[in-house]
Amino acid sequence: AEAVSSVSNEDSFGRRFPMRSLHNLWLAALTAVASLLTLSTPTQAQSSLLESVKRNPSEARALCQQFMSFNARGESALSPESIALVAGQRNLSNTDAEIVVTYAIGINCPDVR
Repeated sequence: AEAVSSVSNEDSFGRRFPMRSLHNLWLAALTAVASLLTLSTPTQAQSSLLESVKRNPSEARALCQQFMSFNARGESALSPESIALVAGQRNLSNTDAEIVVTYAIGINCPDVR
């Protein structure tokens, strides 16, 4: 059988818990906090991308023109080629470029497909 540490704590009911349980509880709480902190980062990034589209209507209109040319060739503004083009133009990841394209279309050019 596994040897349990002789060091333990008692709760308010007099039950004894090994220190290992408290350590595991502490690690679980720390992991939960770290997870919450990392979840807010993508949301903040998306928010800054939305703000960049809102603050630069002339750039958004230029993107709309670019997307209309894709549509004229029968391609979607959300095609991999369009996303890669925006990613390269703005030095963004493909995921962030897709977010920018979606925001630009939604805010400035709803007729683009």
